Amino acid sequence: MSWTRKILRVDLSKGSCTSEPLNMEWAKLYLGQRGLASKYLSEEVDPKCDALGPDNKMIMATGPLTGTMASTGGRYSVICKSPLTGAIACSNSGGFFGAELKFAGWDMIIFEGKSDKPVYLLIQDDKAELRSAEGMWGKSAWETDDILHQTHQDPQMRVACVGRTAEHGCLYAAVMNDKHRAAGRSGVGTVMASKNLKAVAVRGTGGIGNVNDAKAFMAATNDGKAVLAENAVTGQGLPAYGTQVLMNVINGIGGLPARNMRDVGFEGAEHISAEAMAEPRKSDGKPNLTTNGACFGCTIACGRISTVDPTHFSVKDKPQYQGASGGLEYEAAWALGADTGVDDLDALTYINFLCNEDGMDPITYGATVAAAMEMFEDGTIGTAETGGIELRFGSAEAFVAITEQFVTGEGFAKDLGLGSKQLCEKYKRPELSMTVKGQEFPAYDPRGIQGIGLAYATSNRGACHLRGYTIASEVLGIPVKTEMNDTDGKAELVKAFQDATALVDSAGLCVFTTFAWGMDNIAPQVDAACEGDWSVENCLETGERIWNMERLFNEAAGFTADDDKLPKRLLEEVIKHGPTEGQVNRLGEMLPQYYEARGWTADGKIPDETRQRLAL
Repeated sequence: MSWTRKILRVDLSKGSCTSEPLNMEWAKLYLGQRGLASKYLSEEVDPKCDALGPDNKMIMATGPLTGTMASTGGRYSVICKSPLTGAIACSNSGGFFGAELKFAGWDMIIFEGKSDKPVYLLIQDDKAELRSAEGMWGKSAWETDDILHQTHQDPQMRVACVGRTAEHGCLYAAVMNDKHRAAGRSGVGTVMASKNLKAVAVRGTGGIGNVNDAKAFMAATNDGKAVLAENAVTGQGLPAYGTQVLMNVINGIGGLPARNMRDVGFEGAEHISAEAMAEPRKSDGKPNLTTNGACFGCTIACGRISTVDPTHFSVKDKPQYQGASGGLEYEAAWALGADTGVDDLDALTYINFLCNEDGMDPITYGATVAAAMEMFEDGTIGTAETGGIELRFGSAEAFVAITEQFVTGEGFAKDLGLGSKQLCEKYKRPELSMTVKGQEFPAYDPRGIQGIGLAYATSNRGACHLRGYTIASEVLGIPVKTEMNDTDGKAELVKAFQDATALVDSAGLCVFTTFAWGMDNIAPQVDAACEGDWSVENCLETGERIWNMERLFNEAAGFTADDDKLPKRLLEEVIKHGPTEGQVNRLGEMLPQYYEARGWTADGKIPDETRQRLAL
């Protein structure tokens, strides 16, 4: 069965921790993690509630394959209503925390209410208690992790916590675990801090002993690992270069946005690419990339561990940042680099360290700084707003300075902490916010790559590549090659990717496996682990059910088809040069086809027959 069948409910207002049985009827419809926790959220939270008020709930959830021998089975998610978007939020993280929570015997933790004072939750197998975190409030995520390990003297304890940016109310703060893994998007860390919950520390000794068919599961997971090892992307490219292998690829095909998506194609891409990370430095002969790293149970090991040149201006007098830590991955390198016009690899690595240390989403942060840079260059804001910093595209010095302010909540930080939508609205330039539903775009320009634009526009959590990674097909030819600039068939392609990803997220697996695995690789693992019928068809229907359920939450929160849109820049301003010159995104052609493929009405609503078919 692979579920522990236990939920930990933590009432922060009362200071109580109680165990309750998992709703197995829901588990058989929504599987786990993203799907099952979103079902609990939908049933227990008013979608119109204040995301930062006590009526919002925050759920940390594992999947049935989390903590098992399935490759990449170390994932967990944080689910709540987003303070950045007002939509449903589900942010996925790797590392070791999720597996440890499962080893302690819990499928998920539901946090409700708000504590009067800062607290942390200590879980030791089936024992859970809230303890004072007043000594940790005001500390970074790294410091908090160290304090908890020193306090409990258990090196195998795993910690998920928030940094100072969450405490300051930054709307896109992350929940950090294992120091450089993050439930990074949509402001889930901000919700955690709003409840005066600083950290969750967990130690589990139980292991996973409840797989439904152990022999079949071992066979299915071994087959899956062989497929990953033999695949060029998961067996070679990602271990060697990480997601950063995409930097030069996407730039070369005319799909890399730059300078707040004003341009497509970044002349500095090669300086911040995977290849550049592996090059020895002139100063000490060492490369930026120290080694790769893996999350629990992962046979891909795409993580980056990096160092900054100790002579670089950003860390020259800061020895605490001269050791190895979490390095740049593609989305962060793009948002912090190409989108701001900065091609200084050491400066970007240092800024990424600060994002990890204090827990802010580097995609939204970089994109928000990029919007501020465009406003600075066109005269909308000046040094009076930025505290004397010349916040221009391409200035590594300015970017480092504003980030060091940001993590302490000083100066322009309050404005940057709003995210680009509210920032640009404040200064009456809403057209400069590159967002969907209030969340910033990832690293693929939808003018050059049509399908990803439709995926962005229809994503339930706002602009996101991980809610339907059509780049796999449109750029990499996985599982089949589709043309980037064609709109035909993109509605069906996007739906298929969205449904499959919802299932993968809910199982407790990493979406990167889908570079090699199809549902015929994934379903046998779920079917062997869990009781019930988890055929390919049922798995895909589960993914579709989850997608529609999230859409219903958003509808109740006030979202309509008018929110399935892209910024005018991407619909009207053509790409100026390069392989995709002259293109805009043709969302108007694809959106009606997408609604039809989903079985929705022409105005994007879910009719009764679709609800009944999916048991919603």
